[in-house]
Amino acid sequence: MPPATPSSPVWMITGCSSGLGREFARAALAHGFRVAATARNPAALDWLLDGHAGQVLTLALDVTSAEQIRSAVSTAEREFGCIDVLVNNAGYGYLAAVEEGEEDEIRAMFETNFFALAAMTRAVLPAMRSRRCGTIVNVASMDGLLGQAGCGYGAASKFAVVGLSESLARELGPLGIRVLIVEPGPFRTEAAGRSLRQSANFIFDYEPTAGHQRRETLARNGHQPGDPARAAECVIQAVLAEKPPEHLVLGRQGYWMAEHQLQALLRELHAWHALSVSADFPEMPPPHRDAPDVYIPPPGRS
Repeated sequence: MPPATPSSPVWMITGCSSGLGREFARAALAHGFRVAATARNPAALDWLLDGHAGQVLTLALDVTSAEQIRSAVSTAEREFGCIDVLVNNAGYGYLAAVEEGEEDEIRAMFETNFFALAAMTRAVLPAMRSRRCGTIVNVASMDGLLGQAGCGYGAASKFAVVGLSESLARELGPLGIRVLIVEPGPFRTEAAGRSLRQSANFIFDYEPTAGHQRRETLARNGHQPGDPARAAECVIQAVLAEKPPEHLVLGRQGYWMAEHQLQALLRELHAWHALSVSADFPEMPPPHRDAPDVYIPPPGRS
């Protein structure tokens, strides 16, 4: 891989102390990029400094702190001159049936998974807009495409990330800034281990659904099929592509889950087509299929 130079791309990555964030940082350095790696405890990133003098900057960042966000982004821009790619990776999961959820835990998770991601994005956009280039990589999850029992609050936070990111892509595309939504399936990280939180409430009626999901998630920790190092390389390839995707699903299981969900949604949509369209005023014409909100008619209908 090429050595870093003063003109090498700058990647700023949140949540680098473990899991995908650590592998994003490692892979970016291997590609010769300059890296602003962040974690709540920057001492956990000291390993990045060995052999990478001038190429890596380790920064203390609790993504829920507006002051630390401003400081970290300002420092990275001052030291490296710009931020070319922001990887919003920091986040964690929370297992609970919806009724079992604890208010403080739910709000804390949304602060990290959604509000902090939005704040980080707002912090880097002024400089990206002025240069008319840059990439925002938002790490969501398969939970951002389908909701599973026991994962409702985590799914809600990731659905929010996906919705925000899709809107962001339409706002930033004309300005030369790209948005990549990364949706991993199960990967061998601490997401189902020490990073995972659970409700202390257990309601017996939810044992076959949310309770089963809790046990399954904990049991597969350390045995997930996804390789974080390979995932990081896939993300770099997508960012470097001439025409990158908007959504990048990672892992065989993630791909299968996404395909199954989308096919099921399309079947249901088509099955209820007549009732859906009957909600319009009768005189309203169908939407033009070239309109910004693309209309795809069901098979055999126009």
